[in-house]
Amino acid sequence: MTFKEKLSSSRFVLTSEVGPPKGISLEKILKEIAPLRGRVDAINVTDLQSSVMRMSSLAASIQIKGAGFEPVLQMTCRDRNRLALQSDILSAASFGIENILALTGDHPALGDHPQAKPVFDIDAVTLIGILRTLERGADMNGNPLLGQPPKFCVGAAVNPGADPLEPELIKMEKKIAAGVEFFQTQAIFDIGSFEAFLAKTRHLKTKIIAGIMLLKSERMARYMNENIPGVAVPEAVIAEMENSTDKKQKCLEIAVRLFKTLQPMCDGIHFMPIGWYGMVPRLLDAVG
Repeated sequence: MTFKEKLSSSRFVLTSEVGPPKGISLEKILKEIAPLRGRVDAINVTDLQSSVMRMSSLAASIQIKGAGFEPVLQMTCRDRNRLALQSDILSAASFGIENILALTGDHPALGDHPQAKPVFDIDAVTLIGILRTLERGADMNGNPLLGQPPKFCVGAAVNPGADPLEPELIKMEKKIAAGVEFFQTQAIFDIGSFEAFLAKTRHLKTKIIAGIMLLKSERMARYMNENIPGVAVPEAVIAEMENSTDKKQKCLEIAVRLFKTLQPMCDGIHFMPIGWYGMVPRLLDAVG
């Protein structure tokens, strides 16, 4: 059963993610995620996450698919115009990669090449529409594709902790109208704000996959509170990390608690290990 079929069947899904390396070898990452084979439904592959130059998400997705996982190719509008985006989408489909997470992308000023010029020819809503147009056998200008058209499972991002929330809800509605099938959320630590978000989106016919980020330290928590809009780590959780002598064990305890709380509220969980790939199997063992 494919990831798309699992979503359509209302099965609770589990996904994790990897960040491609700043180099040419994916060997170390493939070894670290090997224990997840058969335990998660898909592996997201980030696209120059935080605007840091790395191996492309497409190249890494191809290798991850070859290792027996179903990849979710993250694709941002930051670095490519509509020509390059459509070309990369067709290239992915030619390798049997059908899951696309359409994102606008972080500005290059936030990354390791701040002098880079952003593209942003189109936004995520337009990219979603392009994916559906390609499925109908034409490019975004109506020019026909040769042969069998591709098929996709299309996702997008949402920030349940955004303040104000209304612009986020408007973007969700536009993305659903364009053809999104599921939303993957930003990291959730504040359950109350997530409940408020769900109450305002119950009328939307879509799947919500809640994001759980592995919290490595109190310093990381404070950085996110200060620099990532919509992500709020409660002071009680920060205090837990500060008072812990075993950061990895405390990280695991917090993630297990979040998982058990969020599971009845959403359609799936997405793990963001931020390099701690070996922690995800431990987390799955802990939640049974």
